[in-house]
Amino acid sequence: MTAQKIEIAFGRSHLNLRLPPGAEPHVIRKAAMPKLPDPHQAVRDALAQPVGAPPLAELARGKASACILICDITRPVPNRLFLRPMIETIHAAGVPMDQITVLVATGLHRPNEGEELAELVGDPWVLENVRVENHFARDDAMHVDLGFTEKRRVPIRIDRRLVEADLKIATGLVEPHFMAGWSGGRKVVAPGVAHHTTIRTFHSARFMEDPLAVQCNLVGNPLHEEQLDIVRKLGPVYALNTVLDEERDLAFVNFGEVIESHLATVAFVEDINQVKVPRRFKTIVTSSAGYPLDKTYYQTVKGMVTPIDILEPGGTLIMASECSEGFGSAEFMEAQARLVELGPERFLQTLTAKSLAEIDEWQTEMQLKPMRLGTIQMFTTGLTPEERRITGVEIVPSLDDAVAAAMARHGDSAIAVIPEGPYVIPVHAPAG
Repeated sequence: MTAQKIEIAFGRSHLNLRLPPGAEPHVIRKAAMPKLPDPHQAVRDALAQPVGAPPLAELARGKASACILICDITRPVPNRLFLRPMIETIHAAGVPMDQITVLVATGLHRPNEGEELAELVGDPWVLENVRVENHFARDDAMHVDLGFTEKRRVPIRIDRRLVEADLKIATGLVEPHFMAGWSGGRKVVAPGVAHHTTIRTFHSARFMEDPLAVQCNLVGNPLHEEQLDIVRKLGPVYALNTVLDEERDLAFVNFGEVIESHLATVAFVEDINQVKVPRRFKTIVTSSAGYPLDKTYYQTVKGMVTPIDILEPGGTLIMASECSEGFGSAEFMEAQARLVELGPERFLQTLTAKSLAEIDEWQTEMQLKPMRLGTIQMFTTGLTPEERRITGVEIVPSLDDAVAAAMARHGDSAIAVIPEGPYVIPVHAPAG
């Protein structure tokens, strides 16, 4: 038998995974989605026919200012398709251009500037005509204190550029999120433009270790419930939601009231991203979905968590992630260094008593989930020797050799391959 080749998302291109003779690959992809034949017209239609709200032109009439949230560079949101028509509609309704702000919802990530900001926005016209600014979660003066959520007493401190705008709009991509259930909508507000105390509360162990704070689940999910409470405190908020296919083309777009439109998008996508798999595997190969998600090891952890429902206990999960920008933050490096120094159990013990997580250590906490289940290996062309050491996983020099070795070690020729990483959620569903 000849070796089989499967393309795995990696950086701006892909890797050709060559499986050894005798391998039985089970390639897991999300369901195919028809592309929207005219994405520009689809956006215009969405703005004119919202979910649970009047048309954007009517919403903007009589307003003195507007704030449009966009996701940061880690999400491949097609901002180039919708920002200009959205801004032109708002301006035509009477809002001056100098009172329209596009705010990058960085959360606690670094700002997007220069060429990167131009790539993110995707349309020079937007940069030339309105203010495009970054959110800074550690800038106390730029946040408004709105008290606490009712159920879990999460502090609500939100960027004043959104709070004080007459028209508030979040935009984003709706895809599985390994804690909040689904990304987009209310999540672009909090943690997207929240103060670090709000974000660090969300990232504390009482949320992270909650069994309902998992991918594709909104029912009883504590993060989702708190996010809903926060957006309701802001008064009317609207959202433009997108769904992309594997080739990053637009498959769905809607606009409307932030909660209702987000739920409508989840209803469209939930059976597409979740893939029922009848068995578990001792060897799984997956990715960090390529650029831009695999720019950092910080984001790579997501790809380690999403397939664990189909990983056989004691099995091997092999990641492919370029990590072209290294770790992602100094704080995350510190957390990973503590993980390697203390070991998983002692590291988790240091987290459970905190009401506020240290910045970015929550991602290290998420890495513990697959580590509890099996062996984690990673192929990467980035990371320094010290960075590789503190990943806490085994770095492999060859993806092909790692797969062959895992198959031999486990004595099982069946291999699960997930080319698009965390955008695909395998769910163990035994037949019968």
